Amino acid sequence: MNRRSFIALTGGAAVSAALPQPRIGAETVMDLRTGLASLYGLDDRFGGATVGPLAQAHFSRVERIIATTSYPGTIGRQLRLIAGETAEHVAWLAFDAGDNQCALVHWHHALTRAEELQDHSLAVLVMASMALMNIREKQPDKALELARGAQEKAKGWAPPSLLSILATREARALAMLGDHVSARSTLANATRVYEQERGARPLPDWVVFHGPGELAMAQAALFTESGHHKAAVDWLRRSLGHQETSYARNEALVRFSLAGALARAGEAEESANELKSGSVLLTEVSSGRARSSMQEAHSFLHALDPAAAAASTAHLIA
Repeated sequence: MNRRSFIALTGGAAVSAALPQPRIGAETVMDLRTGLASLYGLDDRFGGATVGPLAQAHFSRVERIIATTSYPGTIGRQLRLIAGETAEHVAWLAFDAGDNQCALVHWHHALTRAEELQDHSLAVLVMASMALMNIREKQPDKALELARGAQEKAKGWAPPSLLSILATREARALAMLGDHVSARSTLANATRVYEQERGARPLPDWVVFHGPGELAMAQAALFTESGHHKAAVDWLRRSLGHQETSYARNEALVRFSLAGALARAGEAEESANELKSGSVLLTEVSSGRARSSMQEAHSFLHALDPAAAAASTAHLIA
């Protein structure tokens, strides 16, 4: 038997007889995968704090099906893979909400599933997400190790967009480490690789966000790390021009990065305007990551012009 046959009763001494278990097939797998795909779209629009509980409920459902039903081996593998992918998305949403400890717990769970299934695609997804968290947490050594390790696992099968994402995160880590020459060449390679994408095969759901807007934002990050804030402003404006209206959280992140870069470039009025525009988006996006970015930009503006800073987000800054 490949599932539990007995149910332990409270008290531990009594055990029930084996009960019939529901039989799971391809229809259930398709339903679970459709549910996971819908969570990706909700994340883009509403942010991690809102969508996180929904993803956690989906994860619990998948794990419950694995533990309490019967199925053929091929279906079991698909269920465990969906469990790993859902754990990764729970982790991502926790990271976006600002709960890094919860994120790490679920990322490690997803990595365990990836190792169990020998699924490089899931492992690369987890490592790419963890690298981004390390970048935001100012831990470039860890981010670089993860980005390069993910690229090794991705060799030979990953679509260009995925390889471009990994190279972009490697470039940002290198810039934070002060290796600006390598960072620039790595990001240039990320752009070349992305341009090879021709849509010949469907992309994983979590990859579709990547494109000119993300690459422009990465270029801005490289200029920020080297202290060229006016150049960063130019690239952030390009990134903003590529943002889709359905990705409210991503637009907020770009606007707050732009507000910070403008403040560091000495442009108080424009910085305040971007902070105001970004803060409006936070009325519909529950992202701790976006709010943290807002507060960072606010601190840069406050250092330049306290009055402008006070007026820009007085209703949101705690």
